[in-house]
Amino acid sequence: MLTVEKARNIITENVKLLDIQQVKLQETSGRVLAEDITALFPMPRFDNSAMDGFAVKAADIAGAGKDNAVSLKMIGGVSAGDPGDLVLKPGECAQCMTGAPIPEGADAVVMVEDTSGYDSSGTVKIYLEAYPGKHIRRKGEEISEGDVLIQKKTKITPAEMGTLATFGYKHVQVYRSPRVALIGTGDELVKPGRPLKPGQIYNSNLFVFSDLANRLGAKVIIDDIVADDPKALHTCLSQALMECDVVISSGGVSMGRHDYVRKIFMELGVSEHFWRVAQKPGKPLFFGTTADTLIFGLPGNPVSSFIGFMEWVWPAIEKMMGITASRTIPAILADQFPRERVKTRFLFGRAWWDEGHLVCASSLKVGSHMLSSSLDANCIISSEPGDKPLQPGEMVQIRILPWKSIP
Repeated sequence: MLTVEKARNIITENVKLLDIQQVKLQETSGRVLAEDITALFPMPRFDNSAMDGFAVKAADIAGAGKDNAVSLKMIGGVSAGDPGDLVLKPGECAQCMTGAPIPEGADAVVMVEDTSGYDSSGTVKIYLEAYPGKHIRRKGEEISEGDVLIQKKTKITPAEMGTLATFGYKHVQVYRSPRVALIGTGDELVKPGRPLKPGQIYNSNLFVFSDLANRLGAKVIIDDIVADDPKALHTCLSQALMECDVVISSGGVSMGRHDYVRKIFMELGVSEHFWRVAQKPGKPLFFGTTADTLIFGLPGNPVSSFIGFMEWVWPAIEKMMGITASRTIPAILADQFPRERVKTRFLFGRAWWDEGHLVCASSLKVGSHMLSSSLDANCIISSEPGDKPLQPGEMVQIRILPWKSIP
């Protein structure tokens, strides 16, 4: 059996970046940038008002106060979207709305609340002095033209999409979303909603896989349960290898009488890189490749499949999409943690902050069939092999589940 570390290295060596495509801005959510995004113009593009008020020359209202109002002649007004072609002379002011261009000659804005407002006499009384630049957003103060706004290999969230729109990007270069096949195997599997016969169970793995793939931004092309029938498996797996970038199967890779998946992958020309890994749960893990496809054969037990996807498939798909693969972080054990003598041990668990320290505790449900152990989990805890259980206060590695937070 391979160690977990060696198995990770083999997968990393075989992951290739997907090709690049240009998509419309509205289609970029969750995609990964394949180019640096630069500012096509400064931000703000022009000096503009930060308040509703009056644009003035600061020197004209020096010493102004409630008991010493300064009267200015209003020559017009400017709103957001106007060309901003007013020119201010000494003793003049202009009404100026938030976001409006600052008239030429003005160097400050006085809020409406600090003035008498405009009246029919054509004058405005100013009750507060201002310094040059007050309430003015200067051209380029946030971003200069040519600045890198978003770096290549960034996943696009609402913040990135808003920034792209702000700078007028209609199309963006992104890495193609991986096409994924999800295949559950087993005569005993039934889709939820159908009545169970003796010996049958409801399929849960494909629902877990589908949700995880969607969270990653992958496109699920095939999502199917296949009976333990070599001919049916051959047909399904052959189609998956032709149409998808990643094939993920659940079950059929161990040494049981009906475990046909590994054998059929080999018949279809898949290059096997490893089959078993020194880990618990999920020892019978298959990883293979064709020229264009990664193949992961995960065990059928639900905890083994869930943890296997997060530990092996998730980082590989992240790397394919150009994302820096998520990593584990150290944490302090709050409770005893079981170890295996020659295997890396994985368990669902909870992590939280305690007086500035990241601590964790594993689920009390340790069976690979006990999917309920994932319900309250926000992380996967792992430990290196060892002869004795780890004790409270010792260090382990944890992988935070990306859709969870640490309290």
